[in-house]
Amino acid sequence: WCAAGKGTFGTDEIVNRVFATHLKDVVTQRKLILPQLGAPGVAAHEVKKRTGFWVEYGPVRAAEIPEYLKTHQATPQMRKVEFPLRDRMVLIPVDLIRLIPYTLAAAIVMYFVGGWISSLAAITTVLAGTVLFPILLPWLPTHNFSTKGFLLGLLAALPFALSPFFRHPDWSWYHRLGQALEFLLAMPAVTAFIALN
Repeated sequence: WCAAGKGTFGTDEIVNRVFATHLKDVVTQRKLILPQLGAPGVAAHEVKKRTGFWVEYGPVRAAEIPEYLKTHQATPQMRKVEFPLRDRMVLIPVDLIRLIPYTLAAAIVMYFVGGWISSLAAITTVLAGTVLFPILLPWLPTHNFSTKGFLLGLLAALPFALSPFFRHPDWSWYHRLGQALEFLLAMPAVTAFIALN
């Protein structure tokens, strides 16, 4: 579904793969079974016209293909999209590895700008977006990812926003409020951005 939406799994790609693999020379049947979620990016009539292969949309998960091949009919369960914790956990290392250089750079800069609390806030923001978001996804309110990420970022920002009131009782109230607002404005926005990616 994501690849179809991004345009990396579509009609042209399927046609190119059929010709690159010389599929007509390898198989006698002329039917391609594509994943159900790839349908938004594929024009089945165009694939048929350009390759001679019919497109049939199979189940969502590849593990269900053997059962599907018995009848070439997808059951409602085969069409159901599930995103269990196990599948969501796979995303965590991918996102973390991708964001490590940026996180370290932000943490170092924030250390020199605002001290260790600001540095820790930068790391916490990234961890909220990459680790907590996929784990807590079904339980976060609202339907869109940006709002879910923003709310999670707000939750992650609360301890940092409250910290100036405890760590710096000698500061004026507007200095403490200013530092609290820095965390409350920056952390949710960055967490929401990470959640969208």
